[in-house]
Amino acid sequence: MVARHRTNLILASGSPARLALLRAHGFDPKIRRPVVDETPKTGESPAQLVQRLALAKLHSVADLNNTTVAADTVVSLDGNIFGKPIRPDRAVELLTHLSGRTHEVFGGIAIQHAQNELCGVVRTQVTFRDLTPVEIDSYVATGEPLDKAGGYAIQGGAANFVTAINGCRDNVVGLSIEVFLTALRKLGAQPAG
Repeated sequence: MVARHRTNLILASGSPARLALLRAHGFDPKIRRPVVDETPKTGESPAQLVQRLALAKLHSVADLNNTTVAADTVVSLDGNIFGKPIRPDRAVELLTHLSGRTHEVFGGIAIQHAQNELCGVVRTQVTFRDLTPVEIDSYVATGEPLDKAGGYAIQGGAANFVTAINGCRDNVVGLSIEVFLTALRKLGAQPAG
């Protein structure tokens, strides 16, 4: 049985995956969907982008009466940022690029408690096996890749594409729980231990 946390938590995200991660670790956050332009700025690195967006999402919904967490996730390969595809053809294109390669997943996380906030970036390397065009098309046809960073959900049908993970798996899902819990303790929002 998962212990319930007393922290009054706001999740600045509409992501079902982030909500599921928090609930699996005993949190029951209120959802507030931020409205933020996620367009990368010229010359912005993946780490700079996710940190900026996590902070923008946090600031758009945070209030001093609750602890708030916001996150942003992008996939990067060969210096290119792969965001969330909204069309099936774009999802196919992204998965074709990721096939047989190691890519990086950058997760920005921002947390506010009382008057204080912490922000950081988590980086995870993920290696995909070689994917056939039929596998890619079949996966995209499920609809799961749409609106997911890099065009896949590691906690879903893309799990069998992965041959190696170097770093935090939760970060690939959408939120590093380890980093989140550490930040809560540093901010005094959770008891140590």
